[in-house]
Amino acid sequence: MIRALVVDDSAFNRVTLTRMLESSVHIDVAGVAVHGEDAIKQTLRLEPDVITLDLEMPVMDGFAFLRWLMANRPTPVIVVSSRASDRSVFKALELGAIDFIAKPGGAVSPRLYEIQQDLLSKVEDIRSVRLENAGRHFEPTGDREKFLPGPLCIDLVAIGCSTGGPPALQTIFESLPHMEVPIVVAQHMPPVFTGIFAERLDRLTSYVVREAVDGEKVESGVVYIAPGGMQTELDSEDGALRLRMRERYSKELYAPSVDKLFASAARVLGSRMLSVLLTGMGDDGALGMLEVRKAGGLTVAEAPTTAIIFGMPGAAIRVGAVQQIIPLDRIAAGIAGICTRT
Repeated sequence: MIRALVVDDSAFNRVTLTRMLESSVHIDVAGVAVHGEDAIKQTLRLEPDVITLDLEMPVMDGFAFLRWLMANRPTPVIVVSSRASDRSVFKALELGAIDFIAKPGGAVSPRLYEIQQDLLSKVEDIRSVRLENAGRHFEPTGDREKFLPGPLCIDLVAIGCSTGGPPALQTIFESLPHMEVPIVVAQHMPPVFTGIFAERLDRLTSYVVREAVDGEKVESGVVYIAPGGMQTELDSEDGALRLRMRERYSKELYAPSVDKLFASAARVLGSRMLSVLLTGMGDDGALGMLEVRKAGGLTVAEAPTTAIIFGMPGAAIRVGAVQQIIPLDRIAAGIAGICTRT
């Protein structure tokens, strides 16, 4: 059994989250806490395997609790955030939280049950988390990789990630030298957050970073973040590479889907692309990356030594899609080396 601690100042949310978690035969809610100080006491007493954490609470907020937790008893934390905490979520990830879920309808809402499937899947996969990599700063080394033979001309870099992705992407873009190559990122993230994340990355890199828009022409030297809740694919129109958005179908688990981004790019660009798969739960991206490799493109996966969760890179390796495995601290140099070789 996975023992969970629910931390939220709303009694309604505590009861609802407990019911959702305990609907799984694999999860037992060992206790609840009403604010950060209470959460410290409950953590020391119960020693939970995972904690769901609200950020805005009286007495001691979620950020102060996270700092204490990671310094004294590191434990996987999933932030369950209200819309008022949109921008603060990324601060929580920097402090060591492994993932987040947006509360639909505000801080206290009867719509909270809408997150049940997402919450259960994240908690049930918690034992795959490499907690030592959460909140860890990976200083880029700049070391160049020895690359397998491949195309000399790269017209697009496509990057996919999920749990642990935001800090990993930040590490890459803070050190990636500016290149006249467009980059498209599919990060599993709810609507609204992708736009905020694009703004955040834009301040940290020499690239222009923005949320992708349907029909937009892909421009060199620009980073496009696929919008949450939508599927982002690529096609060619009048010789120009364009971004296409559509609503997710009811049976589609991920939106944006890394598989769909990679596969569509492979169909359009063939060998003239590089796909990079970073940390994340599940197997999204594995089959799409296989399509990239079959088309002659280059494929890179993050190494298990740096990934918070090796699920997505590991799945791609198992299906034979990955040509090179690179630790996070060398991925920026790896991308630059591939895109600028002659």
